[in-house]
Amino acid sequence: MINYKIENLCCKLFLDDKNIFNIDNNSFKLSVGNGNNSFKVSRGSFKIKEKRLGKTNLKLVSIDKINDTSFKLNYNIGYVLVEIIDDYIKFTPYGYDNYNRLYISYPSNSKEHLYGTGEIFSHFDLKGKKCNVWVAEHINLGQIIKKLLNIALGNKNNQIKQKYSNYETYYAQPTYLSSNKYFFHSDATSRSVFNFRKNNSIELKIDMIAPFYFGFGEDYEKVITELTKIVGRPAELPDWLYDGKILGIQGGTDIMMDKYHKVKEVGAAINGIWIQDWEGRRITAFGKQLMWNWEVDNELYPSLKEKIKELNNEGVKVLGYCNTFLAVEKELYKEGSPKGYMVHDKEGKDYLVTITTFPAAIVDLTNPAACTWLKNIIKKNLIEFGLSGWMADFGEYLPTDAVLYSGEDAELVHNTWPARWAKLNYECLEETNNLGKIMFFTRAGYTGNSKYTTMMWNGDNHVDFSIDFGMPSVIPAALSMTCIGTPLCHSDIGGYTTFWKLRRTKELYMRWQEMNAFSLVMRSHEGNQPDLNVQFDYDEELINHTAYMSNIHKAIKPYLKELVKIATTKGIGVVRPLFFYYNDLKDYKECYEYLLGRDVLVVPVVKANKQTRKVYLPNDKWIHIETGNVYTGGTYIIDAPLTKVPVFVRYDADNKTKELFMNLYKENN
Repeated sequence: MINYKIENLCCKLFLDDKNIFNIDNNSFKLSVGNGNNSFKVSRGSFKIKEKRLGKTNLKLVSIDKINDTSFKLNYNIGYVLVEIIDDYIKFTPYGYDNYNRLYISYPSNSKEHLYGTGEIFSHFDLKGKKCNVWVAEHINLGQIIKKLLNIALGNKNNQIKQKYSNYETYYAQPTYLSSNKYFFHSDATSRSVFNFRKNNSIELKIDMIAPFYFGFGEDYEKVITELTKIVGRPAELPDWLYDGKILGIQGGTDIMMDKYHKVKEVGAAINGIWIQDWEGRRITAFGKQLMWNWEVDNELYPSLKEKIKELNNEGVKVLGYCNTFLAVEKELYKEGSPKGYMVHDKEGKDYLVTITTFPAAIVDLTNPAACTWLKNIIKKNLIEFGLSGWMADFGEYLPTDAVLYSGEDAELVHNTWPARWAKLNYECLEETNNLGKIMFFTRAGYTGNSKYTTMMWNGDNHVDFSIDFGMPSVIPAALSMTCIGTPLCHSDIGGYTTFWKLRRTKELYMRWQEMNAFSLVMRSHEGNQPDLNVQFDYDEELINHTAYMSNIHKAIKPYLKELVKIATTKGIGVVRPLFFYYNDLKDYKECYEYLLGRDVLVVPVVKANKQTRKVYLPNDKWIHIETGNVYTGGTYIIDAPLTKVPVFVRYDADNKTKELFMNLYKENN
């Protein structure tokens, strides 16, 4: 438990008699101010300009003790109530109604490492970066054009990262984790800017006055446990989810069944079939996209309800797709629009947003009647129809100049949209008694998603080995999610985004599949250009590879279930960074290896045309599960032919875990 001691104009905070934080006029600085943001948005990507209208530094004039767990910081303007709750501290500002900017500054040092602010794909340690906390599309048109030019010029360097100043992400959250074993989190819903560029200080700018928190612990597990008391923890996952691979298939009932039987006949462990186009599809310049009308397309999927029952009897679940939009040419939009259920523009018309090449309307999630209407659609057309899960896509696109039913400022609601969308889906499961039976997975996120989302996924990655948007990028993305208290996530096997010469190869699919066999969920995606991409039934070798890796994944079910139980009770991620348990500099920087729980180290092959992998092992004893060789900490070159991703189990793990992983390759050969 944290305690404090007031000495003149300084409040010293202690954890187990260790001084962890000081509040005074020198080290902990607050300022308030005003400003206006202007936004230019294109297909979910935002350019933000700010006009600052003044800033006032706050001077601490006195500190009042209220009781053993709370005190008041009195400033020249207003005051801040400080409350100690377990091992975190809540700061609530009062008396600042005339301001819309909060500035916070406190000490750092050159050796501190910082992680989080959302789902970060191309970087991990953010020390030295300036982070814009704002929900957006992760990949914008300009970045795709730049990649097209590189391809056209023959530049095959996949190790190039975009400038961090251009960074955007689906999942933003005003939270970070420090290597000094503390977290910061803000209740703000506005844009925030976290400046980690300076060696000796951290400077935060939050575009509203809102409570904020610092939490502490003797280790990172404890810090994350404290953080997730605030941001929330997920529900248990359905048992069927661990029983192999979910096949991503589209194209109609016959194609779905034919592809399923191809891999089932060779002994693949298939627990689900995900058909994203169950509600129909539209063909655009971007590829095969979906018809956003949340009811089955009986022409494309005749007798689907009967097939679902048939597959369920075989232990195979069927999953679909849903998002926050409605196709303006279809029936549900024509039903909901006259009732005022859509987000409006300033003229009172439905605000139509262009996603890729077509406009769509946004259901107003601030309108209780619209939410009830949409929930009833999901309950009837997805749950009662027989689907056991769905991709609950999008959430990044709310325009900041939209007019909402609630009358709220859309700029302050924008970031919350993904969490509102997740909550709506969660309530559909809760109200139909399907929590723990049905699973939905979301792409966009903000504070609240870790509580209401049953599962995150890493979004629309490129179908290549590029370090910025391809297969390697999903590892730091997952690790950064763990650092902000979002413990359950996975990625599309094979990636999604295909264009021109950027096409999925067989090798990429196999390497991604190997990685995801040693993750929480195995689920493939055909991508936006299915006919141009290698799929799981591409040839006999890939079909057999799918069977092999799916059985590997099913075999580690007991271990994964224990990790999910920890995630739901303590908030600790299934995928964890090395520095959670090890303290060398390399442990704080490594982001293309990950710990699966405490005891298993996974080192995916993340480059093309490689049959070996340079492996960094933290300072411990490790058993290579393929050969049984024992290694100590250090760097090694490990053989990594296809089907044999380098995986190590900790020598001091419990016998049950060691036996499970040491027998994996033997029992599945």
